[in-house]
Amino acid sequence: MRKYQKKQIQQIIDLLEQAQQQLLIAIEKGKKEEALQLLADCQDGAIAIGNMIEESEGEGFLTVKIIEDYCELIYQIHEKIAQEQNLDVKNEFHAISQLLMEITASVMNDIPTRLEAVFLPYKAAMWDSLESVWQAANEDPDCDAYVIPIPYYDRNPDGSFREMHYEADLYPEDVPITKYDEYDFGKRQPDMIFIHNPYDEHNYVTSVHPFFYSKNLKQFTDCLVYIPYFATSGGFGEGQKLCSAYIYADYIVVQSEKYIDFYDEQIPREKFLPFGSPKFDSVIHKCQNPPTPPQDWQEMMAGKKVYFYNTSLSGMLADTDAFLKKMRYVFDTFKGRNDVCLLWRPHPLMESTFQSMRPEYMEQFQALKDEFIRDRLGIYDTTPDIENTIALSDVYIGDEGTSVTSLFGVVGKPIFILDNYIHSLPDEDSWRGQYLDTSFGVYDKSEFYVSNEGLLWYSPNKDYHYEYYMTLDEQYQGGAYYLHAVSIGAKIYVIPRNARHLLIIQNKKIIKKIAFDYRFNQPNSFWHYWHNDQYIFIFPYNYPAMVRLDIRTEEITYTMGIRDFNVRDVDGEKMVGGIVVYGHEIIISSPTDNQFLFIDMDTLSVRLVNCNSQAIQGTALMAVEGDDIWLMPMKGISIARWNPKTSKYMEYSRLPSEFQCIDWKTNQIKYNRPFTTVTNMVGMEGRKKIISPWHGNIFLELDENSGEMKKWRIPVNVKQPERSGYFRTDMMPFFGIHSVRSTDHRCRLWNTINRRLYDINTETRECKELEIMFDQNDMMEHMVGFAQESEWMQYCCNENAFHSLQDLLDGQVKGAKFDKEKALKAFRVVNASIDGSCGKRVYCFIKFDNQERIDGK
Repeated sequence: MRKYQKKQIQQIIDLLEQAQQQLLIAIEKGKKEEALQLLADCQDGAIAIGNMIEESEGEGFLTVKIIEDYCELIYQIHEKIAQEQNLDVKNEFHAISQLLMEITASVMNDIPTRLEAVFLPYKAAMWDSLESVWQAANEDPDCDAYVIPIPYYDRNPDGSFREMHYEADLYPEDVPITKYDEYDFGKRQPDMIFIHNPYDEHNYVTSVHPFFYSKNLKQFTDCLVYIPYFATSGGFGEGQKLCSAYIYADYIVVQSEKYIDFYDEQIPREKFLPFGSPKFDSVIHKCQNPPTPPQDWQEMMAGKKVYFYNTSLSGMLADTDAFLKKMRYVFDTFKGRNDVCLLWRPHPLMESTFQSMRPEYMEQFQALKDEFIRDRLGIYDTTPDIENTIALSDVYIGDEGTSVTSLFGVVGKPIFILDNYIHSLPDEDSWRGQYLDTSFGVYDKSEFYVSNEGLLWYSPNKDYHYEYYMTLDEQYQGGAYYLHAVSIGAKIYVIPRNARHLLIIQNKKIIKKIAFDYRFNQPNSFWHYWHNDQYIFIFPYNYPAMVRLDIRTEEITYTMGIRDFNVRDVDGEKMVGGIVVYGHEIIISSPTDNQFLFIDMDTLSVRLVNCNSQAIQGTALMAVEGDDIWLMPMKGISIARWNPKTSKYMEYSRLPSEFQCIDWKTNQIKYNRPFTTVTNMVGMEGRKKIISPWHGNIFLELDENSGEMKKWRIPVNVKQPERSGYFRTDMMPFFGIHSVRSTDHRCRLWNTINRRLYDINTETRECKELEIMFDQNDMMEHMVGFAQESEWMQYCCNENAFHSLQDLLDGQVKGAKFDKEKALKAFRVVNASIDGSCGKRVYCFIKFDNQERIDGK
């Protein structure tokens, strides 16, 4: 018998108990007609129960015999009252109550509860996210499991439905399929429904049929379970933090305990089941027993190492032009090699996403796809079961932000993360793009430098000639955990970027690790810092608070609200405003309007100030000159000079006609973040400044007296910023940030385009390069190859200036070689069921939860 039927029976029994209580009162008060009617109602209710049981369990079931005894006693009491015969009320009432209790016990204990589980996949390629749970339900003799593939639609750019897809014919042969229009949800009331699409109507690329939105499904079941269609190696996209299905689901399956904190705090924690992922179950079992390759694959694979090439939606949408160039580079790298096989598996929704969100690139993608298939450059995989393909593959190459990396990781196969902006082999200078990021010129890094690999480098003479000092994190050897290191007194303070702690070092030892409060697991925690001899301020990008360290007491203080003011959405992209020190206050600008926060360094009191300019549509950067602040616009071309003390305000916007502002992604003219810094031209007649460009195409010389601006010829050969390659940047070279030099005509110019540092005399235009060097022996000794990179990517090797795709194919990766045992150990933190038992654990939990509800416990 189904649980909902038992529930209906219990509801009838509850009514019978109420009727019996009313019957006793009616008899005691001599209300004959009311008593007779109540007895008739009890008889009808009992007969209804009996009919339900016979329909479910067959005639002659023992519970029906008890019901017959109950009905007989009800009839006898009815006749005695109708004929006004003597009635032993106490004994008669006790007898029917006792029989009703026996009926209740028999329904609960003698009638087996049969569960009904419904699985609602929409894409056959994503069936693996439900499969092992279905297998557990299907093997349970007390459960009827239904797999009901549901239709889904591509969306047009305006959001309307386009083509309908129904993939019922693509599921494995051992999976019995029920058509979605042949299952009556309202009548059957399944005990549990499993879904893997969390978006409902909020997906801009596809949509399942609206009937199968989670809000609608919830009305048909007591237990709606969402299981993610993806798996992750550690990271978690912002778009997954809160989806509509989370609201209506009774349970959400997550890979392990660590992932609960990735979800929005408004989701009740008791909803989460940290049991692993069915996707992991599938790939673990299939890699233990690999399938036979399809016939047309066997020739291409024979005797070769198979490289699984994954192209993800996130990689394509991030920069479609670079993505397509990367595809060309990968195809060309494999072309003509007889020792390797390229197996390309694009995301199942790739073409739909091109059509709906990048239609202008569809023809180019299609041409690459046609060439790959026509020229037999490798295997083009469209099979519905990705785990079978992984079992047949040797190495993963592709994007980082995809669940496929985790599937390779949990079975201990090599993962090589491609950089979609690299389209050629490195040359002798490419290491600069790897080691020196665009922020190198923001801070004084003449003494200490922190590389993305978590290595601290030291320049004894403060001349940018570095030698290895120490490793900051022995566990993670990548992930850009730290932003910078500063020497204050006898200690070195290491400022976090992706880390949520600050390190204090003395004598090449970490003497203290100060962990920050607040549960937070996203990368890009902090973006900037400032310090003096008393405080270190660390400014948030994703972290919820500004952090202040009191250097004397080592006390941490948090200031909320700074991130939401300083980091905002500008035309669909997260942008940060400027930060400068002004006396004993820190000024933080909004990137979207003309407001500023003034924060007292000691008290952390905050005041909001408006510069009263309608021309300011957000301030990208600021520089202080005396009591004045130079404001560089987020949008537009107006540079402002503002005195917060007097409210005096001047704007300069008379740009030369040759000035243009180029959007580096689209190569279109767009006046976003046109400038970076302002620098004095000391020794020149009058008050003149040099304005460094950001997205602008030339340096400007500003005459403050006349307001005129003209091109300033930079004494360094500068080309436009590269959109791809090893020196990728969207910034032009710039002079030092945050303060206007007023007494020295020598300035440091950081050339972001070739990662070189220059000392420039702004009066004479004399230029000298300051050589940046790293000890080559130290670099090679601490080269990172395959390693545990970060908490967001457990174990991999990254394509960069030191590790090319060709190196990988040739077996010439520098640094640590791949170690399967290390890989398996690293990936254990992302999978709570390393033995592949997630599906069984999920089903058993839901079954037990259903039984508890039946038993009323």
